[in-house]
Formats: sequence, structure tokens, C-alpha cells
Amino acid sequence: MRIPKHIGIIPDGNRRWAVENGLEKKDGYDRGLNPGLELYKLCKEMGVKEISYYGFTVDNTKRPTEQRLSFTNACVDAVKLLSGEDAELLVLGNADSKMFPEELLPYTKRRTFGKGGMKLNFLVNYSWEWDTGFAKNNLMGPLQSQEVSRVDLVIRWGGRKRLSGFLPLQSVYSDFYFIDDFWPDFKKEHLEEAIGWYSKQEISLGG
Repeated sequence: MRIPKHIGIIPDGNRRWAVENGLEKKDGYDRGLNPGLELYKLCKEMGVKEISYYGFTVDNTKRPTEQRLSFTNACVDAVKLLSGEDAELLVLGNADSKMFPEELLPYTKRRTFGKGGMKLNFLVNYSWEWDTGFAKNNLMGPLQSQEVSRVDLVIRWGGRKRLSGFLPLQSVYSDFYFIDDFWPDFKKEHLEEAIGWYSKQEISLGG
């Protein structure tokens, strides 16, 4: 199979998963921690060079306080888990906002953990307006995500078929693979099937 160099991960469906399992919506976020770590390990075995995880967006912070605190804590825990692996880790988002967790401020510059190797980007309190400069009517930048390479494959869980503002410039030539299962129900087969599908696509980059 042709392995994508950079995979974007949109881990959607945590709240819906919680409701279907008789829990409160806020209880679905921490169920995505182990899937995120498992996916990293599988990608490392396959030879993927870079992963970008969609943590939470500026718009997500408008949700009820208990949900906001829950997904913020889950993102902090996820970054700490990944920092225990061999990786070059970067947290990307509007760190000037009070919604950005203080615990993640040390990660806003790329740091090497363990033996390094795979680049891991974790989007926290992220918005495409902030990233591109659109929010300041400065469409020419500077691009906040300039350290992040072009995304080859975006995989979204939860059945919804939209980008939701995920790294719009890096995703301009991405292939998109959508999975109906919710993120907490992640399976190894999801990733294998997505990459199998990707390997059959014609990659022309407009040429």
C-alpha cells in the first residue's frame, strides 16, 4: 500500500457515543484518549511521518461549561500521553485566549520527546480564522500553522462529511475518508481500510 506521509484526524462523535451508551455528553471525551494513542502506534508501525489531531476549536468553547471543561481536560491528558512516546510534538491554537489550557503552553513550540521521529500536531482552541490571519483582515498571514506540512489524507469519524475548519490550507489537496462509527469506537480496521482506500486514489495534485 502507498502510505500517506501526513494524516489528519477528526475524532468526531464523542457526545453522541456517550448518549447512546447512557452517559452524559461530557462523559464521551475521555473515551477518545486510548484510541488516539493506539492510532499513533499503528501509524508509527506503518511509517506515517506526521499526524495532526483535531482537539477542539474556538467554536467548540461555546458549548455548556461542563462539556468545555471535559474536552479541555481530555486534550490536556491526550497531549501528556503523546509526550510519553517517541515524537516531535506541537500544540497549535490561539494561546492568547483564556480558553487555551495553561498546561499546554510549554507545547506551543515543537518539542522532541523520547527518540523523536514522527511529528504530532495537536490542534487546541484552533480556528481557521486565527490560523490564516482572516480574523485580523490579514489574509496574507502570517500563517500560524506554517510548521505543519501538507495533509495527504484526512480521516473523519462520526459520519459527518465536512472539514469543520481543519487546517484548510494544508488540506487543499487532501483525500477525505469518512467513517460512520464514533471516535470512541475506533478500531484498527478503520485505519487500515482508510489507508487501503487512499492507496488506490490517483494523486495528481492538480497536474
